[in-house]
Amino acid sequence: MNTNLLGLFWEGFELDNYEIAGPETLHLRLKPNPLQSPVCSGCNQPAWLIHDVSRRRVRERDLFSYRVWLDVPVRRVRCRCCGIRREQINWLAGRRHLTRAMICHVEALVRLIPVKQVAELLGLHWHTVKTIDCQRLVREVKTPDLSRVKRLIMDEFALFKGHRYATVVICADTQQVLWVGEGRSRKEVRRFFEWMGETICQQIEAVAMDMNTAMDLEVQKHCPKARVVYDLFHVVAKFGREVIDRVRVDQANSLREDPVGRRVIKRSRWLLLRNPENLSPEQSVKLDELLTVNAPLTTVYLLKTQLKELWYAPSEDEAQRRWKEWFTMAIESGIKPLMVFARRLQGYLHGVVASAQYRLNTSVLEGMNNRIKVIKRMAYGYRDNDYFFLKIKAAFPGKVR
Repeated sequence: MNTNLLGLFWEGFELDNYEIAGPETLHLRLKPNPLQSPVCSGCNQPAWLIHDVSRRRVRERDLFSYRVWLDVPVRRVRCRCCGIRREQINWLAGRRHLTRAMICHVEALVRLIPVKQVAELLGLHWHTVKTIDCQRLVREVKTPDLSRVKRLIMDEFALFKGHRYATVVICADTQQVLWVGEGRSRKEVRRFFEWMGETICQQIEAVAMDMNTAMDLEVQKHCPKARVVYDLFHVVAKFGREVIDRVRVDQANSLREDPVGRRVIKRSRWLLLRNPENLSPEQSVKLDELLTVNAPLTTVYLLKTQLKELWYAPSEDEAQRRWKEWFTMAIESGIKPLMVFARRLQGYLHGVVASAQYRLNTSVLEGMNNRIKVIKRMAYGYRDNDYFFLKIKAAFPGKVR
């Protein structure tokens, strides 16, 4: 083995000897380079007087199939300025049992594959890899510039099964995640506005959200100039669950004596909930046949399409006109789930018509939610919420305006 070549990797040291310990482990024993003086870690000045020497075993990057371990003599020097101090070794990461090169290698891998797989690939403990990645995220995640934030998007996502949620707040203009906090109650949401401060809250013009009362009330309390804009996707999804699904089940139950017809309606859930442009030609034909023979389903399906038009009104007056027309048809339909939904939505009308003035893109919100689910799924869930929230912030650093 060319000891001179290997010595180039570790400044101030050269290879003394090596040992192949088993089929997958390579031990390299280093010694100080006699031509280079040790440097004090306190003042970065050369110090020739050696107080004592201890040996450390540190992990280096793998060499082919070998796990490489270094046996490093670490000296304490007698510095004229600092007294007895450990020598400065730039390629060691403090008191860790890893070289800086190994840490950089871990950081590069963990950007691409989950922590668990990196740990298995490199033979490191899961917590070691997680700590390295967490410190990288703390170093790289930028503190948001709140002075330029005018419009917000607020949403919730599931942390675990069992109704445990977290709240995420995004700048609508830069798409940067500003804040992530556990919980979705008023108390938890209030922490975000307290974090922003009164001055920043005064400059907020609009906040997009689902029909979450806790978020709505906190926006009204802390951001008096802000308009609440209810998210199109959430409202339509709620309409699908509470109206279309309910009517579909009721219609299927009314056909107990017609097994074939009942089966067709029971299996039509996704045909009714999907947007028409996402259906295949065959599915479109099936949907047309279903709506032709079932008047209640036809009514709620058409009113779902017309409900979306409220968010595309050119003005708030036009949005009000469209709402009155839609509300009248919903009440006169005589379909109980539809009537209940319409009366409930009437209490949130202010957040619907506000979309005519503030065109907040709801697809951005759903795209982010899907990405958050992927981050969570890659790790099979996170045991450390702070680490998980850092992952989310790193995934959405924002775009330059």
